[in-house]
Amino acid sequence: MTKSTHCNVDTREHLLATGETLSLRLGFTGMGLSELLATAGVPKGSFYHYFRSKEAFGEAMLQRYFAHYDAEMQKLFADEHSDARHQLLGYYAQAISYHCRSECHNACLAVKLSAEVSDLSEPMRHALEIGTARVIGHLQAAIERGIAEGSLSVAMSPAATAETLYALWLGASLRAKIRRSLAPLTSALESIELLLRPPQP
Repeated sequence: MTKSTHCNVDTREHLLATGETLSLRLGFTGMGLSELLATAGVPKGSFYHYFRSKEAFGEAMLQRYFAHYDAEMQKLFADEHSDARHQLLGYYAQAISYHCRSECHNACLAVKLSAEVSDLSEPMRHALEIGTARVIGHLQAAIERGIAEGSLSVAMSPAATAETLYALWLGASLRAKIRRSLAPLTSALESIELLLRPPQP
């Protein structure tokens, strides 16, 4: 990679990372382009070198977010030292911990932007759809592995259970934002423990 190419990659990445931070705090609509550029220290012309519009920037920001999230989920569920049930419960316990470290309301870009941009931007809605489907796919694969290894059992199909887990956590995350409290998440985790019950002896 040449120095120029490396610089281009760094600037684009810096813009996207800055945009994610601002969007978590302000929302996508609330994040003005001038504020993004000022915070990132990047001139307006450079922004349009990488992104044809703010909407295209938002689409790329979500794609980047889900790529990182996907890698983290792969790493978590590849742990050979714990069974699938413990990995799934650990995933949600980790999410609560991260939520708390993020001021108990600015933890997840998908939660922050789902309702806001889905009706405003079809490309961003599509990026959210693809990204969340990958998350649900990881959950389904872990559930299927847990059933096969005997660490958990579910009343519904693995696919329906994964969808339910995602919807439950999304709703609880929104409630946690409204209440500025972890209580909805801890209640959701109790429900998840029941949905992913150990096999009966």
